[in-house]
Amino acid sequence: MDLPFTEPFKIKMVENIYRSTKEQRENWIKDASFNLFNLKSEQVFIDLLTDSGTGAMSDKQWSAMMLGDESYAGASSYYKLKEAIKDITGFNYFLPTHQGRAAENVLFSVLVEEGNLVPGNSHFDTTKGHIEFRKAKAVDCTIEIASDTTAWHPFKGNVDNEKLENVLKSNPAEKVSCIIITITNNTAGR
Repeated sequence: MDLPFTEPFKIKMVENIYRSTKEQRENWIKDASFNLFNLKSEQVFIDLLTDSGTGAMSDKQWSAMMLGDESYAGASSYYKLKEAIKDITGFNYFLPTHQGRAAENVLFSVLVEEGNLVPGNSHFDTTKGHIEFRKAKAVDCTIEIASDTTAWHPFKGNVDNEKLENVLKSNPAEKVSCIIITITNNTAGR
């Protein structure tokens, strides 16, 4: 007899969340001026805004946290991370950050200047914000079908090479500070 599909893990902890009414949600979103970033986390039942580590962690992740060395300086956890990065990338130097968006902000502080262009494939909202904060312009070079929610495509996050080429040909090289290619493209990769 074939058993029905089950998830291949056990859940060790349950965190209660508040299930709001439709009327509450409508009021909260109006009070937030329809800006999801103005909502409080307890007002959100299912968070579809991010995939940045908001879900459950595995037993291996929890055990690594318990074994982690949180010393301010000289932490063994840092040296383990340094060794892993060197092994994978060959890089001797790195700047640890808590999230990719924070790393991007640090990177853009070095690469992006006022008046620059930063072409890419459908910049994430914070990516665009980091660019525009520096008085530069994010130029979307995503394929056209990406904006058609009814059309199927294997990866709507693809770069339109012709759009990108037009940006590069019609601007001096020094005006294009970098090109952003988002591989796991949440904005248009569906």
